[in-house]
Amino acid sequence: MYTEKVMDHFQHPRNVGEIENASGVGTVGNAKCGDIMRIYLDVDSDQIIRDVKFKTFGCGAAVATSSMATELVKGKSVQEATKVTNKAVMEALDGLPPVKVHCSLLAEEAIHAALWDYAQKSGIEIEGLEQPKSDIHEGEEEEDEAY
Repeated sequence: MYTEKVMDHFQHPRNVGEIENASGVGTVGNAKCGDIMRIYLDVDSDQIIRDVKFKTFGCGAAVATSSMATELVKGKSVQEATKVTNKAVMEALDGLPPVKVHCSLLAEEAIHAALWDYAQKSGIEIEGLEQPKSDIHEGEEEEDEAY
């Protein structure tokens, strides 16, 4: 059901924890499944993500996608980090079962929420970044039939 990479990131998650005085913090959840993901960014003066940590309350796939998402943005510029999508997270994990795809959406939104918070705190605009949703199912009622 789960790939080796998903199991590895679940059993040995990377970048777990908090960053005190983080440059940006993003928290998103999914009311349907109860997963909550929080991402902390430490961004340097050149807008490079020096460090990234996460705390996730949820299933194994939520932990694995959080772990992989932090790996994908660490060392990248904030602009590069905006391009991390749920598809990129899933590909990096060699796939997710269809019922767990929402976990990769949470990871994408949590990264974007942390970047949004960083931009707000820094008084800057990050090209292509839109204000994130706090719940990934906001405005997606028509998708309910797919579950």
